Amino acid sequence: MRRPATYWHMLPEASQARKAIWNAVNPHSGKRRIDEVFPREIIENRNDQEMFIRFKNGSNWQVVGSDNYNSLVGSPPAGVVYSEWALANPSARAYLRPILMENKGWQMFITTPRGKNHAYSTYLAGVNSETTFAQILNAEMTGVFTPEQLKAERLAYIEDFGEDMGNALFEQEFMCSFEAAIMGAFYARELAEATSEGRIGDFPYDPSFPVYTAWDIGRKDDTAIWFYQTTFEGVRVIDFHSSSLKDVDFYINLLRSKPYRVEWLHLPHDAKAKRLGMKRTVEEQFHDAGFKVRCLPALSVQDGIQAARKTIKACRFDQAFCADGLNALSQYRREWDDDKKCFKINPLHDWSSHGADAFRYLAMSWMERKQPEVVERKIRGHSAMTLNELFKHHAKHKSRRI
Repeated sequence: MRRPATYWHMLPEASQARKAIWNAVNPHSGKRRIDEVFPREIIENRNDQEMFIRFKNGSNWQVVGSDNYNSLVGSPPAGVVYSEWALANPSARAYLRPILMENKGWQMFITTPRGKNHAYSTYLAGVNSETTFAQILNAEMTGVFTPEQLKAERLAYIEDFGEDMGNALFEQEFMCSFEAAIMGAFYARELAEATSEGRIGDFPYDPSFPVYTAWDIGRKDDTAIWFYQTTFEGVRVIDFHSSSLKDVDFYINLLRSKPYRVEWLHLPHDAKAKRLGMKRTVEEQFHDAGFKVRCLPALSVQDGIQAARKTIKACRFDQAFCADGLNALSQYRREWDDDKKCFKINPLHDWSSHGADAFRYLAMSWMERKQPEVVERKIRGHSAMTLNELFKHHAKHKSRRI
């Protein structure tokens, strides 16, 4: 009300946002929550389909999802609330950060922990910042429940899910524990080993080896890309990218903007198919742009997961450039069956699926390229050098002698 502008309340998915915020009813009052928060007297109009409210002072408020964050253009926000941040796509924050900075805006993160993922990093950054407020409030601190109720809830969780998962879920949901394991995570053990063995750290691009990419191409959702090299030590994973609703030209420019030449693109099998409104396939468009392209055969999800587990054990990840991809791998987990009280064999489909799917293609493509290729370096004789190159060559060797 004090600053007329656009404000977003963002949940991990737009469909989830509609259920949890827009259509949610307060069980204590029987009224819609948005009607309790925003009195009708201050509202000019409301669009139910777009979950949008315009206020009489000129401000706009909208419920959105982080699953299509970079399609939310045209009305830059001055404030964003990230609700259930631990389950949201972390790329949303990176995309919106410069917009909020330009608008001198603010951002708020509300979440229940889901292991030590990007939400944990956000919390630590908030604790260590003098300009940010960060706080953990568990069920014992808020006083919403009595000790007797909490004890009964823990026992109920154990009865419903078993001792290990029941305790983990209770610690996560009621006690706000970042230490509780992400139950059903496919790659938890492999990533923990990579961390303890120092294989997640500073592993930048090595010019001695070519760079390959492995892709998961989305239609209406994210496209994810892993950049890696096959070295004598195994797989050096040097970068990760994820974005949504972009065309092939965008990715061609992205590849060309890298400080290294990408040797091969390993695409999913459906890159050979023509999509609606396209005259050429994705494979053909990349090939015409001068890239070497290989479409990998279809592989069952379970076989791909097993291949990915083996590959992680051979990987060294550059933490600075692969943070979002590592978060996706850590969050990739089985879907829970409430009726049978067990995990389903198939993965839960959310924002983490795209990075995990792309990594399965990395596992497939790496298996074919276990023998490292070394970048050839052509040694030019003095007669082929320019004058500037001769001076540099002479200075370099002179300094070595000194």
